[in-house]
Amino acid sequence: MKKLCIQGGTRLEGDVIISGAKNAAVAILPATLLVDGVVRIENLPDIDDVTILNEAIQTLGAVTKFVDRHTVEIDASTVYEYQATDAYIGKLRASYYLFGALVGRLGKAEVAMPGGCDFGGRPIDQHIKGFKALGAKVEIVDNIIKIHADKLIGTRIYLDVVSVGATINIMLAAVLASGITTIENAAKEPHIVDVANFLNKMGAKIIGAGTDVIRIKGVERLNGGHYSTVPDQIEAGTFMIAAAATAGDVCVKNIIPEHMDSLSSKLREMDVQILEGDDYIRVIAPEKLKATHVKTLPYPGFPTDLQPQMLVLLMIAQGVSTLVESVFENRFQYITEFHDVGANIQVEGNKAIVEGVEILHGTHLTATDLRAGAAMIIVGLRAEGETVIDNVRYIDRGYEDIEHKLTALGAKIYRI
Repeated sequence: MKKLCIQGGTRLEGDVIISGAKNAAVAILPATLLVDGVVRIENLPDIDDVTILNEAIQTLGAVTKFVDRHTVEIDASTVYEYQATDAYIGKLRASYYLFGALVGRLGKAEVAMPGGCDFGGRPIDQHIKGFKALGAKVEIVDNIIKIHADKLIGTRIYLDVVSVGATINIMLAAVLASGITTIENAAKEPHIVDVANFLNKMGAKIIGAGTDVIRIKGVERLNGGHYSTVPDQIEAGTFMIAAAATAGDVCVKNIIPEHMDSLSSKLREMDVQILEGDDYIRVIAPEKLKATHVKTLPYPGFPTDLQPQMLVLLMIAQGVSTLVESVFENRFQYITEFHDVGANIQVEGNKAIVEGVEILHGTHLTATDLRAGAAMIIVGLRAEGETVIDNVRYIDRGYEDIEHKLTALGAKIYRI
């Protein structure tokens, strides 16, 4: 089993280049199944989730070719298979985007129930509601979701809860449907805009992405072309927080600063200096951080995917902070791993009450999910002594070359 070993106490300094967005890439790759012709996607992150999805669309009949680590060419004109039921598919949360792409392209889909990080129920009822509204029949048999539609017809769909996955999935299914589909109470995350921009560049007619009402006018076909994914908002935030945790001075490059507004605002409240340019943010942090209060919310609120990393800052801030998780019901399960590092955290339902401490102690930690694994790296960077992190496979799902990027900033981190 792979592990990361970190010798803490080093101040991070220098520049780091942020990779393409994981959350956009894992939706755009399935979206290529809707396209007739060759699609060239650039700025893909070289991570495990991208590798798995690439293999999945190959098994469905697409021809893929990596031009380099971050660029792939995909020809989905040969796609004929609608079943993606292998066990490895079920381990990937983003596999549910195959539903919308396959039913949009072929009128049917059979895909293993999605898995991914386990931090509470993440139901797909809103996805199913959308598919049914478009005219599809949906059934679940032996943990396989089966969707069939003789014809998809555009309609008005109101999401009962703001759901990123359902918003994208309905968008994928509606692109080639007849008529106009309206998604109300849609999610607004940057990667939703990126998926819509990709589809529009291929010939789709989507307006309103990034607002709570998205309209899709169905077209007969999508054509090939090229596209570059947006920078990864969550990777950028992870490095910003790592800089703050180590009293560092780090310039986070190749980003869209406005995507980071909610985090930048909280860091400023903690006395961290934030300097913004057109495509970078420089983080200059003091030795002592002020306590603050954080609540996760759908975009443009504070991202739930930065919640574990942010908790590390609250653990070392002066005073008492609170962190409220309002998106997922059980995303605090990783906190038990922090008991031995010296943190002072009390959990009350979906609220963590954190009294800052001056010193964290290196120890043995086990990553429980992708973002918690990133938080444990930040703990290791800050803590005295050595920290060893197990279950690195979670971290590799969403971060490209993370130990090499941190080493370039002065961190003492290596993989065994």
